[in-house]
Amino acid sequence: MIKENLDSVLSRIQSICNRMGRDPRSVTVVGVTKYSDATAIDEAVAAGLVHIAENRVQSAKEKFPLLAQSGRPVVKHLIGHLQTNKAKDAVELFDLIQSVDSVKLAAEIDKRAAVMGKVQDIFLQLDIAREEQKFGLPEEGLEEFLSHLKGCAHLRLKGLMTMAPLTTDQAVIRAVFRRLRAKFDDIKKEHVGSDRIIMEHVSMGMSGDYEIAIEEGATMVRIGSAIFK
Repeated sequence: MIKENLDSVLSRIQSICNRMGRDPRSVTVVGVTKYSDATAIDEAVAAGLVHIAENRVQSAKEKFPLLAQSGRPVVKHLIGHLQTNKAKDAVELFDLIQSVDSVKLAAEIDKRAAVMGKVQDIFLQLDIAREEQKFGLPEEGLEEFLSHLKGCAHLRLKGLMTMAPLTTDQAVIRAVFRRLRAKFDDIKKEHVGSDRIIMEHVSMGMSGDYEIAIEEGATMVRIGSAIFK
């Protein structure tokens, strides 16, 4: 069933990209494994899923060691809120931390990565929707964050991430996604040639709204229930 679900998602993405004049390979699917066990994750990886994501550091600590050593490449993402006291574990466990939302957290990740001799790839999570229950850096803090990042030798900013607002109004969701894409384009243009700010991905869209996200320029979508249901 997981293979069929993944194939269905990939087919839908190809259809959207064809309609938008985009290369389907420009959209990376990240399988959100929050409610899935190691067996289900292995099944998805065997079906061709390369990127997996967990919401919590503790869940990753429990699941990742149980994943089969299949030899297939797996890129591990953290997409949930990260507290500074979990930064050390996050740097050890994840290839990409998507949920960096403050200068303080970035500084802690940089310190932990330095100890490990690792350059940690991160996304900046922006709070575009401005909902109280959402995490993310407010837009007005963006310049301070980027300025701080230039001094972090063990961090590499690879993109932006946001969460859609809790609404069924597609126009509102679309506006949030469009604004994140615009911010991404501005940062990428301003920091061409930087070895710290290497903008590659716009991570937005989940199982319920990834089609809108792709239409608005997402290059990475985080899919959970549509694959693992």
